[in-house]
Parts: sequence; C-alpha cells; structure tokens
Amino acid sequence: MGGCLGSRRSRPSSGDSLNSNIHPNVSIGKNQPLKHEVLKWKSDVPLTDGQLRSKRDEFWDTAPAFEGRKEIWDALKAAAFAAESNDFALAQAIIDGANISLPNGTLLDCYDELGSRYQLPIYCVSAPINLIEESSDSESPSPESEPIGATAGGEEMFVKFRISPSCNDVKMAVLSKETILSAKKKLALLESVEPFRQRWFFGGRLLSDKLRIEDVKLQSGFVVQVVVSSPQSADH
Repeated sequence: MGGCLGSRRSRPSSGDSLNSNIHPNVSIGKNQPLKHEVLKWKSDVPLTDGQLRSKRDEFWDTAPAFEGRKEIWDALKAAAFAAESNDFALAQAIIDGANISLPNGTLLDCYDELGSRYQLPIYCVSAPINLIEESSDSESPSPESEPIGATAGGEEMFVKFRISPSCNDVKMAVLSKETILSAKKKLALLESVEPFRQRWFFGGRLLSDKLRIEDVKLQSGFVVQVVVSSPQSADH
C-alpha cells in the first residue's frame, strides 16, 4: 500500500492495454475527508498575488494535457478554489461528486475511481505565507476598461448567484452581450466583493472574465456558483 502512494504509475506503452496499468480494485489507502485547514508554506522566491495566479493558470492549463481525465482536473481546480476560500463543505461536495479519493486528506495527492493518481503543487492549494501584497488598484481592472450593464446590450435575464462561503443567494439581472467581468462588477456593487476576488463556476466550468454571458449559455433562472477568495492579511 505504501509503495502505491509513493510512486508514480508509469504510462502504458503502445503494446500495453490501459487495463494492465490501472487497477480499480487496488487498495490506495483509506479515503479521508478533506482536512479543514489551509496548508502553510513559504516560497523560496517571494511571489506577488499576480505571479501566483499566473503559476496556477499555467499548471491548470497544461496538467490535463499530459495525463489524467479532464473532468477530474476541473473538479480538483474547483475544489481547490473553494477550500482556499474556507468553503470546505463545497470543496468536499465537489470531491465526492467526482468520486475522488484523498488518502491523506489533502488535495496534494488524489486518486480517481480508476486508481489514477493526481498530484497538485502546493501553490495551487494555498498561498505562501510570504506572499507580496499588491494594491487593490493594480489587482482590479480599471472601471474604464469594461462597460457595466446597460452599454453592453443584448437580452436581459435574471440569474441566481450562490455566493460561497457566505451561502447567500443573490438574484441579479445580466445582459446576454456583456462579459463575465462586466457582470462581476455589477455583483460587486451589490455584495461589496471586488471582481478580482470572485471566481464564477457554471456547469462545472470556471468562467473567464473575457467570456460573454451568451457564450456560456446562461439563461434566466440558472444558478452560478461564486467562490469568493479571502483577502490576504498579515495575520495569515
């Protein structure tokens, strides 16, 4: 059992069948619930919040291309965002829904139902304790860079936004032609949460700021999950 956790499973050669390398019934250690704690670590080279996000984006963009199933990577990404925002109930629900096992109770080492291993770098799970703060002005997009609401045009629809970790439900009008960033700014006016702290998920997908409402097929009455990250403070 220890050997299975400590070694990476080799990729099958062209002459091997997939089943010869993946054993669904092999014991990989008892599954544990996700620990309700934020892992603490220190970066060798101090990072700004923007640099940390860039490293994370690079990992999430490239990891699924090498091994594993995309839907599992997507679930792990959503769970990592939720856990870092202290919404451990949502993170656990995402993990359970994707049939992901956590032998050590963390997202650093995970297995899917086929026994394939997924490893997340620590910087995708939590921010370093020596993170360099950046001013909110540099983090949040300038108001002039994106229109809000009325200037975007398109069909108006009312969408429900479920905000974590507060679990508040907010019903808000959006326009089909406006971007996710524009809609985030409208939500910021209602909930006092800066756009750069909002992560929107719909249909198991993280919505990027440049997408338009119509691009993601949102309709009136649909629910968007909004994970709000906590602002970094010296206390953490």
